[in-house]
Amino acid sequence: MGCTNCSSNINTTQPRGCKNNGHCSSGGCDKLNVFDWLGNMALPTGQEQFSIVEVRFKNGRKHFYRNEDKLSISMGDIVAVESNPGHDIGVVTLTGELVKLQMSKKKVRLDDSLPKIYRKATQRDIDIWEKSRAKEYETQYKSREVVSRLGLKMKLSDVEYQGDGNKAIFYYTADERVDFRQLIRDLAGMFNIRIEMKQVGLRQEAARLGGVGSCGRELCCSTWLTDFRNVSTSAARYQQLSLNPQKLAGQCGKLKCCLNFELDTYLDALKSFPKYDVVLKTERGEAAFVKMDIFKETLWYAYKNERTKWYKLSLDQVLEIIELNKKGKLVSCLEDMEEEEEEVAKTELFENVVGQDSLTRFDKAKGKRKRKKRKKKVAVDTKESQQQSKKDTRKEVKAKKEQNSNRPSKNNRNKNNRNRNKRPNKNA
Repeated sequence: MGCTNCSSNINTTQPRGCKNNGHCSSGGCDKLNVFDWLGNMALPTGQEQFSIVEVRFKNGRKHFYRNEDKLSISMGDIVAVESNPGHDIGVVTLTGELVKLQMSKKKVRLDDSLPKIYRKATQRDIDIWEKSRAKEYETQYKSREVVSRLGLKMKLSDVEYQGDGNKAIFYYTADERVDFRQLIRDLAGMFNIRIEMKQVGLRQEAARLGGVGSCGRELCCSTWLTDFRNVSTSAARYQQLSLNPQKLAGQCGKLKCCLNFELDTYLDALKSFPKYDVVLKTERGEAAFVKMDIFKETLWYAYKNERTKWYKLSLDQVLEIIELNKKGKLVSCLEDMEEEEEEVAKTELFENVVGQDSLTRFDKAKGKRKRKKRKKKVAVDTKESQQQSKKDTRKEVKAKKEQNSNRPSKNNRNKNNRNRNKRPNKNA
């Protein structure tokens, strides 16, 4: 898996952490690497080392090359290999007898005319290789502009320069056949290099670009998976998964490769289960299959006349009912068997087999917390009542003041009485 310490910057190909220029001695952060478990074993006397080595290029692309000059090559060495035209630069990922197994796995014959290794890469070769790799992002951006201008129905996913900088491979995906003759002319005139167009599938595109899956780990196709097998929806059905394309599809838009990882285990477990179309015959009526739990070995059945209620049965009970039906016997009903199953489950649930204490023995008592809360609540209520009483007294005092202000004072009363005495009497 690729680590974050030597991840490349988007503008340059210089790694951020290990400063090893993108070609680690371990083989590029162990991406699609094979552990050489025969490396520490010595060869028998008189036997020469296998002359073919495995070389890795960008994004896990690997090829086999002959070491005709018998150079002392080990894993992690940077070598210059034969290419058409010129030469390419790669990292040796595997040597020795284990290469034979890899060749047989990938169906490569020893009699085939394999290219050869020229030499170990010099500092000048490495400098040219780094300069050519630094052009890949800009080349990809400009080439996509040309594709959109020409109106071609294709997607350029990646660009890989050759080690000597004289050739570039353009990887693309397309649903239909594309006529890219004009595109090759434009790109060759723009970059002054030889152009090779290579179509890849959606799974190969995801493997080259990489990413993180829904499981939280890096994609299997970009880290260790080398062969892409066909994945069908029947694999999801056998594993009792819902046929939701959004959950079953990966980064490439196809069904996830991990659906095949546990398929054999599920198929072995399903051999003991009855088929879905088997009907249980009872005195109350026929019961049809609804669903199952493979790990708990439980099945759910429902009467054909009453589909709303499901009855949970164990695998042994279902097989017993099927055997009785084959002999011509009928079971009374599924309710009795379901009740027996529930009682067994309850006894197994509350049985203390290990003899441990209660799991809540370290928990604090919750009564004190409640009392504290009550005390706090009482204190809050008393404070509120006191504040309310103070507000009432303030209102009463204010009302009395307003009444007193409306009444006339003693001086005003005496003046009014004097004025009354001075007024003449009409009757007089």
